[in-house]
Amino acid sequence: MARQAVRVKTATSATSNSPAGLSRARRARGFTLIELLVVLALLALVTALVPPSFERLRESMQYRDTVRRVLGDLRAARQLALAEGREVRFSIDLPARNFGVEGRAPTSLPETLQIHFTAAQIEATAQQKVSIRFHPQGGATGGTVELVRPSGAGTRITVDWLSGGVSQSPIGS
Repeated sequence: MARQAVRVKTATSATSNSPAGLSRARRARGFTLIELLVVLALLALVTALVPPSFERLRESMQYRDTVRRVLGDLRAARQLALAEGREVRFSIDLPARNFGVEGRAPTSLPETLQIHFTAAQIEATAQQKVSIRFHPQGGATGGTVELVRPSGAGTRITVDWLSGGVSQSPIGS
């Protein structure tokens, strides 16, 4: 068997000398106008959609946080009345848009929420500050706090006058 010699030509540069090789090298270095326009269109779409989504997320977080704080403050006022053997008030200042347990710093309501408060007439002042009073024996003057979102949906928080128990239920759609 005779050996055959094979001659192989190896490329010595990354680009070839042929015109087809040059156009391939140019295409590999940059983007076409169509590719750039597609990217810019996608960026414009994302820029247009993201801010409303963040606003809805922020409003939703503020709503949930406010419901938790109102529930927590009402329950804390009840526990404080039972533990210390004295009356404790949970108050809402409607013009100032804040709420809280007496003796503690009030919490502000977000501008996007509406609040509706129902309480005993004796617990309202001329300055539109209304309260629910918790008694040391476990009862309360009773009332409801409704926190309503711009969509009309919301939460109703009810304080039972007999037991002083605090419960919540959904309202609206």
